[in-house]
Amino acid sequence: MNKAKQGLLAKFNMDEIMNCMHCGFCLPACPTYRETGLESHSPRGRIALMKGVASSQLAIDQEFEKNMYACLGCRACETACPAGVPYGSLVETAREVVEEKKKSESKPPFVRKLVFEKVFPYPERMKALGTALWAAQSTGLQTLANKTGLINILPREMAEMQQAVDKIASPKERKQRKQVMPAQTAETVLTVGMFTGCVMDVMFFETNQATAGLLTKAGCRVVFVENQACCGALHAHAGEKDGAIELAKRNIEAFERAGVDLVVNNAGGCGAALKEYHHWFADDPEWKERAMAFVAKVRDANEVLAELPPLVFTKPLNARVTYQDSCHLAHGQGVRNQPRQLLKSIPGVELVEMSGADSCCGSAGIYNITNFDMSMQILDDKMEHVKETKAHIIATSNPGCLLQMKKGIIRAGLEGQMEAVHIMDLLARAL
Repeated sequence: MNKAKQGLLAKFNMDEIMNCMHCGFCLPACPTYRETGLESHSPRGRIALMKGVASSQLAIDQEFEKNMYACLGCRACETACPAGVPYGSLVETAREVVEEKKKSESKPPFVRKLVFEKVFPYPERMKALGTALWAAQSTGLQTLANKTGLINILPREMAEMQQAVDKIASPKERKQRKQVMPAQTAETVLTVGMFTGCVMDVMFFETNQATAGLLTKAGCRVVFVENQACCGALHAHAGEKDGAIELAKRNIEAFERAGVDLVVNNAGGCGAALKEYHHWFADDPEWKERAMAFVAKVRDANEVLAELPPLVFTKPLNARVTYQDSCHLAHGQGVRNQPRQLLKSIPGVELVEMSGADSCCGSAGIYNITNFDMSMQILDDKMEHVKETKAHIIATSNPGCLLQMKKGIIRAGLEGQMEAVHIMDLLARAL
C-alpha cells in the first residue's frame, strides 16, 4: 500500500468503528433505510463499509461514495444507539477520505470549488448573492420566471426549492441593523454574541433580528460580532474538513475578541457544528483548548430563553401548532424540551405533537439539492404525519427545516391552510 493511501485510511478511527455492535437498533431510526430497505443505506451498513475500506478489504470507489452521500447526516441513529457510536463524525471522515482521494486523482469540479472555497467562507459574497435574489424578487423577475416557465433553466432541484423561498430583507434593512442591542430590562443579565450564520443572515435576516429582540426582552445585551464566518458544517458534511477547520478558527478568534458571556445561535445545524469544534482540533492541542473554551459558551436560543425569566406575551395566537424537531438540535445537541416549553408559554397556542417529530424532514443541509428525489420522498412521508395533527402552524428551529416544511406544504396542497414558521418568529409574533 502506498503512503498516500495509508495516510487516507489512517483518518478512520477504528476504535469508534469497532464499537458498532451491528445490533440493528439504528435501522428503524434511519430515514434512508426506512425508504429503501437497503443495508448499505443504514448506519450499521455504512459503518461495515467503512470498516472494509479502513482495513483495505474494500476500495474507495463510486459505490462507497454513493452510500456515504446517501446518508442525510440526521444523527437519529446516535440517539438510538446503545453503544454511543459517534456516527456523525464517522460519516464525515468517510466523506473526507472520498474527497481527498478524488482530489489526488483530479481537480475538484468547478462548482464545488466555487461554493466551498469562493462563496461560503466570505460573508460579503453571501450577502451579495442575497442582494441579487432580493432584486429578482422585488422587481418581479422571480414571479415572471415562475409564470413563464423560465425558471426551468435552473436545475430541477433548484427550480423546485425556490418555490419555498420567502421574500428576503433588502440591503437597506440589513445596513440599518445596530451592532449592539441593549437589554430591555432594568438590569442586564448577560452579554451574548449573536452567531448570525451565512445562509441564515441572508435568507432569514428577520429571524435573526427577532431572535436578538427576544433576547433583549429577556435581559440580554446582544452583540452582532464582527468578522464571524460560516460555521463550517456544510464543509464538514461534504468532506471538506480543512475548510471547516479554517472557518472554525475564524469564529473562535472573532468571539474571543468580542469577550461575550455566551455565543447564541438559532439554527440547529450551525449549533451542532459550533458545539463540536473541539473534536475538529483533536490533533492540535493549542487550538483544541481554545475551541473547548468557545464550545463552553455556545447555546441555542431556545436553551437561553428557556433558562431566563419568562417572556411577557401580549398577543394570544389562538392557533394549533405542531413542532418539527431540527435533527441537529434534537439528536446532535439534545435540545428537545426547551422549544416545546416556549411554545406552550404562548397564550392561545395548542401544541399538538406529531408522530415522528424528531425524524428527519429530508432537508439535511443541501441534501434536498444533491439528493432531491429521496429528499422529497422523505418529506412526503413527513407531511402525512403533519396532516394528522390538523395544525395551523408547523414550528421548527432550523433554516433548512423551515424551507423544507414550506416546500412540504406546497407539495401537500395545504397553502392557505397551514404555514411553516421559525420558532423565534412565532415567539416574536406573540410579543
